[in-house]
Amino acid sequence: MLGLVTVFKLQHFIQESQILLRTLALMTILSPLGGCVSISFQEPPQTPSSPLSRPTSSPIASSSPLPVSTANQDILEQSWDIYRKQFIQEDGRVIDYQASDRSTSEGQAYAMLRAVIVNDPNTFDLTLTWAEDNLHRLSAKGEPTDQLWVWLWGKQPDGTWGPIDRNFASDADIDAITALILAARRWNRPEYLDLARLKLRDLWEFSTFEVPGGKRYLLPGPKEAFVPSPATIYLNPSYLAPYAFRLFAQVDPDRNWLSLVESSYQVLEKSSKVSAAGLPSDWIALDTKTGQFQPMPANSKLQSVYSFDAYRVWWRVAWDAQWFESPEALRYLKNATQHLQKLWRSSSRIPARIDLQGKSSVNYDATSQYAMLYPALRLIDPTAAQQLLEQNLLPRYNEGIWDDESAYYTQNLAWLGLLPAKAIDPKLLKPQ
Repeated sequence: MLGLVTVFKLQHFIQESQILLRTLALMTILSPLGGCVSISFQEPPQTPSSPLSRPTSSPIASSSPLPVSTANQDILEQSWDIYRKQFIQEDGRVIDYQASDRSTSEGQAYAMLRAVIVNDPNTFDLTLTWAEDNLHRLSAKGEPTDQLWVWLWGKQPDGTWGPIDRNFASDADIDAITALILAARRWNRPEYLDLARLKLRDLWEFSTFEVPGGKRYLLPGPKEAFVPSPATIYLNPSYLAPYAFRLFAQVDPDRNWLSLVESSYQVLEKSSKVSAAGLPSDWIALDTKTGQFQPMPANSKLQSVYSFDAYRVWWRVAWDAQWFESPEALRYLKNATQHLQKLWRSSSRIPARIDLQGKSSVNYDATSQYAMLYPALRLIDPTAAQQLLEQNLLPRYNEGIWDDESAYYTQNLAWLGLLPAKAIDPKLLKPQ
């Protein structure tokens, strides 16, 4: 009998006058062995307690900048350079200093995605290699069980460093596979495409689920964690990446990845109606018998609330609209952002957390939300997007850093949100 699996996101932030420190989204999954992982948050030490020292300088150098016509090019290039020096060790490990110097599959994947976009093959290869060497899910005999990555790596109770939770998070694997496909095409590295295909095989097998009637959904992780009963599945809308599924379909015709594009927009559109404000939730439950979306159970640590997970919906859907001219993407962005646009126009401020009734449940805002909303507004209201950039994003940027120098999550979301679509060569998005 499978053990009880519980996943939760713990939000951690510090607010100073106009600066909001990043919120850490933390999942803790009880494994079939019944062990529970608890991670304490503390100020990052001057010298990390990890096996390797925090680099004061980086040997990794970008081979060329973004296209000259790229909007906010100086900020994007400077912040990437600072991020490499601040958060990526010489061996390619991406460190989250606000969370006990841990590393995550998400962090490795974000670094890979950003590296291929800025044409930095050295950083890409280092971060990929570290993940492949350290994050593989292993059997009791120490053999890889699949090509997916454990989501959490850090200091273990006995003082050694290694995987802390051997479950995977599908958003990280999706971002890593997307980066591998783009890298294979950009740098003519067929071995990257071979690895992407292996990972796609296992992502389909272990992180998609077909409900009665034949519709298939992307799960946030292993089936044992997110399919609590035959009639219920738990979903995370911010993991849904239609643009990635379209790329996957180009390189893996053996699996129907385009079916996940269809189910992703169904989840986004229908689950947003659970909110009186029409907003996506961090987590949502689906009754597979009725097809109805429902809030998460009251006793669940996973919450149906618009917050730090859900922000990423705007970025992922905007990329589908930009890369593949998706009409579903534009329609969703126009409808689902209306409440946020109204809030911003009334006060130039959007609360960081909004409940299902459409009411703010906190009195602070978040740089990461503005950054993720920015690419959506650029498509549906360019004037508002420019105002948001000037009033809510650029003032929080200082010499390569948004908010705070240890704010790992914010650095990634701010960079990805600020990146214009034309920074991606359209040839990389087409079948090769």
